[in-house]
Amino acid sequence: MSSTQPVNRTRRTFSLAEATALLARTPSTLDAWLRDLPEGWLTGNEGGESWSPIDVLGHLIHGERTDWIPRARRIIEFGNTKAFDKFDRFAQFREFQGMGVGELLDEFATARAKNLRELEALRLDEATLDKPGLHPELGPVTMRQLLSTWVVHDLDHVVQIARVMARQYTDAVGPWHQYLRVISGKQG
Repeated sequence: MSSTQPVNRTRRTFSLAEATALLARTPSTLDAWLRDLPEGWLTGNEGGESWSPIDVLGHLIHGERTDWIPRARRIIEFGNTKAFDKFDRFAQFREFQGMGVGELLDEFATARAKNLRELEALRLDEATLDKPGLHPELGPVTMRQLLSTWVVHDLDHVVQIARVMARQYTDAVGPWHQYLRVISGKQG
């Protein structure tokens, strides 16, 4: 590649080792961030039916129990001949109601560690990473896409938690609002 060509450093190809390194860090990141915070930081949301940080944590736990590894196993066992079970994006409101943040953080860490051990035990090779599965709404997907989505799903919800928490101080920052992308929604 010529040194005059721009390099896009924002796009990476999937690496199982890199993916698991990030997935392993999400529980400790959220633990350091959320444990022992005052209740208002944990239960605040963006209005309407938006999710609070504690809601997001419940959603992540539900995903650990019913989404990533069960779907990976479905791909290995059935390929694209049997669709994944539909994922309940709102199960956290039934399953984890009334649980404290410490209990949720502990459950998330335990569930994630278990799933990462199970993922390692699958001993996925390049052929298995390219093996097709069948999403009930999106259609054909590969194991590589599923695992990439697991990583980005974590990052998406970390960003969501940051945004929800930051917006709790929307009025408090006064005129600085315009410079704070997490509040203003501006890109750049």
